[in-house]
Amino acid sequence: MKRTLIILCILFSLININLFGQNSNAVKSSSKERIIKVDYNKTAGALSNMFKECVGAGRANEGLRADWQQQLAMTKKECDFKYIRMHGLLSDDMAVYTEDSKGNPEYNYQYIDALYDFILSIKMKPFVELGFMPSALASGNQTIFWWKGNVTPPKDYKKWEDLIRNLTQHFTERYGVEEVKTWYFEVWNEPNLSPGFWTGTQEEYFKLYEYAARGIKTINPAYKVGGPATAGAAWVPETIEFCSKNNVPLDFISTHTYGVKQGYLDEFGTSGTVLNKEDSSVSGDVINSRKQISNSTMPNLELHYTEWSSSYTPSDPIHDSYHSAAYILQKLKQVGNAANSMSYWVFTDIFEEAGPRFTPFHGGFGLLNTQGIKKPAYFTYSFLNKLGETELQNKDTSSWATKNAKGDVQLLLWDFTNTHPGDSVNNQTYYIQDLPSKPKENVKVEVDGLAKGNYNLEIYKVGYKTNDAYADYLAMGKPTQLTREQVNIIKQKDNGAPIATEKITISSKGTFSKDFKINENEVLLFNFLKQ
Repeated sequence: MKRTLIILCILFSLININLFGQNSNAVKSSSKERIIKVDYNKTAGALSNMFKECVGAGRANEGLRADWQQQLAMTKKECDFKYIRMHGLLSDDMAVYTEDSKGNPEYNYQYIDALYDFILSIKMKPFVELGFMPSALASGNQTIFWWKGNVTPPKDYKKWEDLIRNLTQHFTERYGVEEVKTWYFEVWNEPNLSPGFWTGTQEEYFKLYEYAARGIKTINPAYKVGGPATAGAAWVPETIEFCSKNNVPLDFISTHTYGVKQGYLDEFGTSGTVLNKEDSSVSGDVINSRKQISNSTMPNLELHYTEWSSSYTPSDPIHDSYHSAAYILQKLKQVGNAANSMSYWVFTDIFEEAGPRFTPFHGGFGLLNTQGIKKPAYFTYSFLNKLGETELQNKDTSSWATKNAKGDVQLLLWDFTNTHPGDSVNNQTYYIQDLPSKPKENVKVEVDGLAKGNYNLEIYKVGYKTNDAYADYLAMGKPTQLTREQVNIIKQKDNGAPIATEKITISSKGTFSKDFKINENEVLLFNFLKQ
């Protein structure tokens, strides 16, 4: 045992393992050492999987592409998201709705069928966003994005209701009642950003919602419908009040939040964004939404954040930066159990709100870039997916400790340090640079109550120049196009494999203990596999 611990000390020293957690958020000793102490036998209940309940994608038509589908299948396998949500299900490029010469509706679901059949084939489910308006049903011609999603109210609300009812009936016939009961139907996207996503008023959105909800519930009262899918956590009390007063079905609240200031609806990033310095950014919105629901006439509604990320523009280099990995974990940990799902926006840079992009790293929302290169943020979710089903009691607020039924133990920890210089510098200037990670603090990890015996210890890491694809892209000189060889080089280097593995022996004392250093914005996963 002594020899094994010596080997481990040498190993940790050689690979410079760093664990994360803000000094202000962790248990401290007199020497400012961060202490993470957990006991295998002291549990905190089932681990909430709100972080992998749902993930976003750009628009439905992109989901018909082979590379999109290949990336989603890989992401499902390694990160295990349950649902996927996207814009544009009813937009013209999905060929859902038209009218004959007499104004009678004609419905077509062939493209939707191809998309949803694939989603279900990889054991995922659709989080159905009902939007945007088919042009043949629209009251106006105002659109958003390169792919021209129509954002006007319907010219005929009865025809809108009929479309939603017919679509819901089609889903029922194709996939069965029991399957569709597990889906979520969300009405529209960010109607409070007017005229960006909705040219109507709040009152007109509530009318749109009511007609859609009626169409869904006519097919089956057990189907789940909700909204308002607002930006900035808006309209939550108003939506509940409207539905309560008017006896309109409402099964869940959905809304969105992002962690930057300025730049709203700026898909090109030209106005610039600044990462919010407030510790409660993102998480404060989620916790407040939960309070609003709890204080309402419908206190038991589910809460789904159907979009969230560090930034709300797909032209923000923080999405490509290693800083994002720790940022995501910090915000998810702060949210706790306030939300039923936190749907990261989005899983892939195959995303065309601003049109097709011309460079492989452009600050896109995706966990993966267009070529399927895994960004640091991707590994956040693949590491989270390795956690066990039972959470251990843990006073450290920048880590999760879990165990599974096999007797394995997982410890995921990080440091999030907001190194952004402040309002005078935009993300678009700051995060495109080479940003070395500075030493942060000493960390002591102690896991008690382990069963006596042998373990394989796997150590995973994300940080500066470790699973840091953008750093490798910078080292290549930021080519505007990547060759096949360059793509393979980055993928092979940044593949998320353990940075170290070691056999350890736990004595009758049942304790594993280790001291080490941590740098800013690093993520570490210790996976103790019982032999």
